[in-house]
Amino acid sequence: MLDHLIRRATVVDGTGGPSYTADVGIRDGRIALIGRSRVHAGRIGERARTEEDASGLVLAPGFVDPHTHYDAQLFWDPCATPSLGHGVTTVVGGNCGFTLAPLDPARPADADYTRRMMSKVEGMSLAALEEGAPWNWSTFGEYLAALDGRIAVNAGFMVGHCALRRHVMGPDAVGGRPDAGQLTAMTGLLRDAMDAGAWGLSTTQSTTHSDGDGEPVASRHALPDELLALARAVGAHEGTQLEAIVTGCLDRFSDAEIDLLTELTAAAGRPLNWNVLTIDAAVPDRVPRQLSASARARAAGGRIVALTMPILTPMNMSLGTFCALNLIPGWGEVLALPVPRRVAELRRAPVRAEMLRRARSEEAGVFRRLSDFGRYVVGDTYARENEGLTGRVVEDIAAERGLDPFACLVEICAADELRTVLWPMPTDDDAASWELRRDTWEHEDVLLGGSDAGAHLDRMCGAPYTTRFLGDCLRGRKLVPLETAVRMLTDDPARLFGLRDRGRIAEGAHADLVLFDPTRIDAGPASLVHDLPGGGPRLDSRAVGVVSVRVNGVETVRHDVTTGALPGRVLRSGRDTETVGTGG
Repeated sequence: MLDHLIRRATVVDGTGGPSYTADVGIRDGRIALIGRSRVHAGRIGERARTEEDASGLVLAPGFVDPHTHYDAQLFWDPCATPSLGHGVTTVVGGNCGFTLAPLDPARPADADYTRRMMSKVEGMSLAALEEGAPWNWSTFGEYLAALDGRIAVNAGFMVGHCALRRHVMGPDAVGGRPDAGQLTAMTGLLRDAMDAGAWGLSTTQSTTHSDGDGEPVASRHALPDELLALARAVGAHEGTQLEAIVTGCLDRFSDAEIDLLTELTAAAGRPLNWNVLTIDAAVPDRVPRQLSASARARAAGGRIVALTMPILTPMNMSLGTFCALNLIPGWGEVLALPVPRRVAELRRAPVRAEMLRRARSEEAGVFRRLSDFGRYVVGDTYARENEGLTGRVVEDIAAERGLDPFACLVEICAADELRTVLWPMPTDDDAASWELRRDTWEHEDVLLGGSDAGAHLDRMCGAPYTTRFLGDCLRGRKLVPLETAVRMLTDDPARLFGLRDRGRIAEGAHADLVLFDPTRIDAGPASLVHDLPGGGPRLDSRAVGVVSVRVNGVETVRHDVTTGALPGRVLRSGRDTETVGTGG
């Protein structure tokens, strides 16, 4: 007997092939049968404990998000919201060089350092980190065991270079270089983590990544010989990967960065992915430059894969709390001042002029897109003077007040003691940029993803990219057919990571499934909720048109309401992933 039978669904199976109508039966967490045409006519009638009529609905494999930071959130939110509601059944964590394990039990202060680092570099609530996770592990295997059997999604994790360095070198991990013994210990620790199920190594060399003390994070102090030793260790384990971030990921790689990334993937003999490829027709040389790294890697026997988002993810800004504005060259010093002094400095015309000059200079890179302050929309306000401004565009308010846009924005924020929420309007929402995106998605070394879900919680909400993209493909720009869109969200990332029996609807595959209404599938607007441990805020977005989500055959979501079931698995390298070479 089947556990569940989905009848008359329009199956989009993840391969990119044409959709078809079929009955899909589930037993013991896997797809037991697919009944279509006359081939399985005798099996369509097999009885099931439960069944549903899916006429007019699309059944797709569960979506795979290749770049998340759910490492901590899964402890207080096993459903990885909002991702699960948007059909994501497998998440990849431990990215950008940052993980919560391993921790040295002889140095309890390391856990506090890690929490403060994650709060600063990934925008996680410090109170949530302190109150919402048990912090009762030492080894990476113990961290995975703390999640096993307690999650609603499937989750795999890279091991972060920063944690490896801190474990072996202690406080010297920031600023220091490992001696021969320490490097041996670090590679041994990485091997132990992969033996326990880590998917490989993640690392960062990006100048945007600083710890809770404002210092460059530990992995930024690593020289190439250290990185290459770790990469070779990754290559000795089955089903592993590399993930790396360098400063050039934000705009354009330097030659030295391309050389380093190429050497890493070639040394490991494993794919290396990076986040995130920004596509903008106004900067036509960026995509060719970034993808030249992939060409060079293939010539050297490696593979470099760029992650890119298929939607424009809105990000809110503030002059009061840490956000992307702090990363503009020359802005961090001003925005780090105590609020009264910060307001005074921002009100000085020479200071604003210099900040604008730096924001619009070549050195600002991708952050130049944030420098058109007239095109900011005012969000939440607090002062009486700002009543009625929410939802208005700054350039319109500036024209009424006879001010330049940046000066006007500063005055609005100053009245709110810098608590004002600001939403920059996208600069790359033009037809040419979308056409460039469609062309870029066809590249063999470009993969959809990069949501950062679980990080920057009160600033951005990238998790709904799956449903928003599908809605756009069905009823919006229609850049790619539905079958292609589903493949890009399912089988493509599953194949990159070597996921065993996931990413496709096929007999014998794990029953990770999304059932949705193609006439409605979409994502609702992001809204601020205060549901983190300690009452902290995060942006949330509800799915539209998602009827059901199943993980390993068990329903976890029904009409955007979680069922409370926890059928997710911690996916371990080698057991749940197979080795993917660099020629794929």
